[in-house]
Amino acid sequence: MAQSSVIVNDTTLRDGEQTAGVSFSAEERIAIARALAAAGVAEMEVGIPVMGPEERESILAIASLGLPSSLMVWGRMCEPDLIAAASCGVQIVNLSIPVSDIQIRHKLGRDREWVLDTVSRFVNRAQDMGMDVSVGGEDASRADPDFLLRVVDTAQAAGARRFRFADTLGLLDPFSTYKRMNQLREATDLELEMHAHNDLGMATANTLAAVLAGASHINTTVNGLGERAGNAALEETVTAMHHLYNIETGIDSCHFPEISRLVSIASGRPIPANKSIVGDAVFTHESGIHVDGLIKNPLNYQGVAPEAVGRTHTLVLGKHSGASAVMHAYAGIGIALTEFEARAMLARIREHAVATKRTPSAADLERFYLEAMPRASVQS
Repeated sequence: MAQSSVIVNDTTLRDGEQTAGVSFSAEERIAIARALAAAGVAEMEVGIPVMGPEERESILAIASLGLPSSLMVWGRMCEPDLIAAASCGVQIVNLSIPVSDIQIRHKLGRDREWVLDTVSRFVNRAQDMGMDVSVGGEDASRADPDFLLRVVDTAQAAGARRFRFADTLGLLDPFSTYKRMNQLREATDLELEMHAHNDLGMATANTLAAVLAGASHINTTVNGLGERAGNAALEETVTAMHHLYNIETGIDSCHFPEISRLVSIASGRPIPANKSIVGDAVFTHESGIHVDGLIKNPLNYQGVAPEAVGRTHTLVLGKHSGASAVMHAYAGIGIALTEFEARAMLARIREHAVATKRTPSAADLERFYLEAMPRASVQS
């Protein structure tokens, strides 16, 4: 059963930075952490301490800010990673361990019993060092379901507070995600966190399915950054939870455009124009039928109010525009057109759009008017 509220654990500063070719400076990491906290993100995964002194210094700098968000670091379930994590002054450590047979055998060269023993030992060790523990089930989506339950039981018995279900290769669909998460929810009282990858384009959908099945926490990244095809996007997942399911996250969606631009610049990854929620074209309309409907009542073609996510509608002219859009655009520059005059403009506007691949500017519209109106007057 879905929660009435869900905790977002944003991992832009960990998994997001693991995007090939992305590297944030210490100043950029602090700016991103501040922006996420200001938006109301409850938890942040802020790095991998065992990477080295610079990474630990960056994590310590974020920890020293006194942000209202809880901070988590990531490590493997081994001694060096645990010791490094304990030196960073954060509340939570995610200790990751493979749980699928293919990774247990062919990555670790171990067996299932070794995994269970390791989980028990390192959860206890981390607690003794003063940290809350999330057990990260790497490749959980390919794990044997019965063995996965044994891992979760072992983690709970050892005192972990959370289990992270990682669809490491992005192989699930929403239906199988719901089934797997629901099975875990019925079997444990642990916090359950969904970590989805987007290899098949379903990270956001899978995350929502996990929430509906009872996940208490989810991982996101700004703009969907992450290894390979990325992770579930913060802006998409939160907006969907708010507007589809009325699930509370404590996040102010109006911050999304600002955070998205910040991360885009820091990562060197441009935001695609058609990127959900934050792309430049998302609330931009050209089609004559749509524009006419929006002018009459925004609810005709508005599923999410742009203002709810810090955006505004933009109506542009192009090949697919109609007379209503032309009249609306000219009214914006102080020229009132009749419907007949607007239709007289359409051919010129469409010709311009095809030739230049861009919408006409105010100066273009004024020029078209001066060129077309004498002919329209003669023809009338």
